[in-house]
Amino acid sequence: MHASGMPQADTPTLCRACLETWPQGLQQSDAAEAGCPSCGLPTLRSHAELFDLTTAHIDCDAFYASVEKRDNPELRDKPLIVGGGRRGVVTTACYIARRFGPRSAMPMFKALELCPDAVVIKPDMAKYRAVSQQIRVLMEELTPVIEPLSLDEAYLDLADDVRLDHRAPAVGLADLAKKVRANVGISISIGLAPNKFLAKLASDLDKPRGFAVIGAAEAEAVLAPMPVGAIHGIGKVTASKLAARGITEINQLQAMSDAELRAAFGKFGDRLAQYVRGRDPRVVKTERATKSVSAETTFNVDVADAGTLVERVAPLADRVAARLNEKGYSGRTVVLKMKTSDFQILTRNRQLPAPTQRADLMMAAAAPLIRREADGRRFRLIGIGVSDLTSSAEADPPDLFAPAVRSDDA
Repeated sequence: MHASGMPQADTPTLCRACLETWPQGLQQSDAAEAGCPSCGLPTLRSHAELFDLTTAHIDCDAFYASVEKRDNPELRDKPLIVGGGRRGVVTTACYIARRFGPRSAMPMFKALELCPDAVVIKPDMAKYRAVSQQIRVLMEELTPVIEPLSLDEAYLDLADDVRLDHRAPAVGLADLAKKVRANVGISISIGLAPNKFLAKLASDLDKPRGFAVIGAAEAEAVLAPMPVGAIHGIGKVTASKLAARGITEINQLQAMSDAELRAAFGKFGDRLAQYVRGRDPRVVKTERATKSVSAETTFNVDVADAGTLVERVAPLADRVAARLNEKGYSGRTVVLKMKTSDFQILTRNRQLPAPTQRADLMMAAAAPLIRREADGRRFRLIGIGVSDLTSSAEADPPDLFAPAVRSDDA
């Protein structure tokens, strides 16, 4: 099983604290003790494939909250929630707060009902980006092949032909965790596996400060009792549909043949057949294509008036324009997002004749959509963005003037 507990005799072993290794495993007399024979700390990890696996997933523990606690030691033993005001949502809840039920993406009012003593701090994205970059620099000492998923998590390819560290991947990863703790002041959890799907699952098995391993030989057995929602690509809606068919655990999908999975789930069935057996053909990519750039805001008081909604989205369009310019992108499709007072999400699109970086053109496309939707309903959130991204070199041709637009509601 995954390496997150007691060391096993005659199984490759690593001490996460002193980085001592035993490729052939510890002797039975040594393995009977929880402490490392070299440093005495209870930080041993054993696994049959420990020194052979080369795909890792790194996940910062309660990232935003951990950074805030690092910067304010008075918060260390208090429940902390990072997020918007009472009208917003939880971005991150520290582990103390999570004991009471708050979770990421939960409405703030609900989180505070569950944990009324929580300290609430608004996100400081500039600070979190700076911390993320510090961790990225430490990752780059191990490998240049890094695929970031967000500010607080990334995949690493540690194969022999790309790895910069001469040590086994497991040793380099344990050292990375130590460096992040010492130099950045927060903790990370590590998942080590033969592929991305299993590595991401592993990183969540032993949090916080985890180091878990899922090997190829045990993958199906480890997956079998897990809920179907643990599979990459299965969200709440799909999980609910599966539950309606009596399928709640991965072992039930494992019992189906590849042909049966394809017949039941169409194109996704092919990927599902791979995942449920612990396989994943995806490789770690150094660049992830940006699909859209957007900004949104949640109102303190619900808004119904169309003119007010247009006014509130204008500064968001300015932010999107600035981000497009900063990143060197332009976009051809303007996307409007609105959330009603009863949490219904509306998404409306309008395509431009040419890519743009201009906030005024975004507003020209979004304003009619806003006025059409403002039919008396009250809205708690509004956002604007652009998709169909391309290079900034294609943005706003010189002869572009008051272009017509084409609507495409989604």
